[in-house]
Amino acid sequence: MNIVLMGLPGAGKGTQAAHIVDELNIPHISTGDMFRQAVKEETPLGLEAKSYMDQGKLVPDHVTIGIVRDRLGKDDCANGFLLDGFPRTVPQAEALDNLTAELNRPVNYVIYIDVDEEELLKRLTGRRICRSCGATYHVVFAPPKENGVCDRCGGELYQRDDDRSETVQERLKVNLEQTKHLLCYYESTGKLHRVDGKQPIGAVTDEILALIRGSKE
Repeated sequence: MNIVLMGLPGAGKGTQAAHIVDELNIPHISTGDMFRQAVKEETPLGLEAKSYMDQGKLVPDHVTIGIVRDRLGKDDCANGFLLDGFPRTVPQAEALDNLTAELNRPVNYVIYIDVDEEELLKRLTGRRICRSCGATYHVVFAPPKENGVCDRCGGELYQRDDDRSETVQERLKVNLEQTKHLLCYYESTGKLHRVDGKQPIGAVTDEILALIRGSKE
């Protein structure tokens, strides 16, 4: 089973990815992991990617696609894979379709964990971190016993700059624009499946696994 998992920041993609790969016994392949491994192994493409990253530049699509090709060609992908964080653009999606066709490992499902912007803002802006010990809390989902005070060490809790509402809104806006075009593309291929990400975590997992199991029966 070959899957592309999509979702905006805060949608719970990482949590669901762990359940999917455990169920199917396939590798979870994130863009970051792929790049780090290619750089670590000092492959020609890894070194080329590193030269762009060291300059703070975006890695060009042809390099990214090459790294994806190398990763999907490995033995552990023989029974399937879960791609997370790639593709990010329609040209990348088209290149992925061509690549997986060549490898005879076409994508079976594109699963989008759908959560509205208001809920994502609540999730992403609620994080608080202890200045002393680094413990993490959430004002809604995992609050401290005493407001603004760490349960563990009594330290002060604070909100990181990148968790502030204005920053999160900008991140969501950029991601939303990118994702909109990708969803249209995958909808046209008939591979897109939307899952309601506002449900409890277990219900989201159950819906995704029911979809996958249904296709295997």
